[in-house]
Amino acid sequence: MSRMQLVVNAVTADVDDAATIADVVRDLAGIAEPRGVAVALNGAVVPKASWAETRPADGDTIDVLTAVQGG
Repeated sequence: MSRMQLVVNAVTADVDDAATIADVVRDLAGIAEPRGVAVALNGAVVPKASWAETRPADGDTIDVLTAVQGG
C-alpha cells in the first residue's frame, strides 16, 4: 500500500494514496458528521458532493473548516 503526505489544517499527515477528501475529513479532521463543514484543496473549495471521489495528490494542502455559531 502506497502512502502520501498531505498538509491538513497546517499539520503534515501521512495517508494512504487512495484516500479521498471524505476519508481525510473523517479520519484526520475527526469529523464523523460533516454538517456545516467546508473543505478547500490547495485553496479551491471542493463541493461536498465531490468529496467521495476527489483524491488529493502527494504534497497537497487541505483546509477543513467548520461553521461556528455565536455572536
